[in-house]
Amino acid sequence: MIKKLRDEDSGIEERILRLIEKERPENISSLLKVMRERMSLKEDEALKHIIQLVNKGKIRLRGQPKPPPESLKAYMRSIDTYWFWITVSLAVATAIAVFTIPENAYPIVYMRYVLGSIFVLWLPGYVLIKMLFPSRKDLDSIERIALSIGLSLALVPLVGLLLNYTPWGIRLTPITLSLLALTLIFAVTALIREYQLQTRT
Repeated sequence: MIKKLRDEDSGIEERILRLIEKERPENISSLLKVMRERMSLKEDEALKHIIQLVNKGKIRLRGQPKPPPESLKAYMRSIDTYWFWITVSLAVATAIAVFTIPENAYPIVYMRYVLGSIFVLWLPGYVLIKMLFPSRKDLDSIERIALSIGLSLALVPLVGLLLNYTPWGIRLTPITLSLLALTLIFAVTALIREYQLQTRT
């Protein structure tokens, strides 16, 4: 008897999913109306099936908050972490360009200049701001851009000053590796803070 009811429920749910795909209702009330007309379901029964589909994750209501990520690994694969992967890719690509493209290799040396400018003027400040303010509600886009450039202009000379007191000095290789390490550490910390914020909400 229970198996029969489950089979009926799954059959109704499949019909609802096909109906949603075909009709594309804009809201719950229009979906309920279509279900009453096409499937001859009562409103409370239709609502029960909609709630079951939402709980199973087969449909998502517009405006419904996203469920928190299951783990940091799962969160890293989500669309929300695109900024992290772009940042890491740019930082690594810049380091590779600096060490592989010679100064006299025209015109590809311009790629090194462009990547280097982003690496120095944008990335360190951006990931620091992302780490300090992980929520998108904390700062708007203009504030993030301005603070990212400002903090990058403050961080890079500090890195150079610290390197001046080390045996390596202020040379291309130590500066590139130091900024790469700083960017990656800030990016990973920012990602972890953003993940913690997602799991708390």
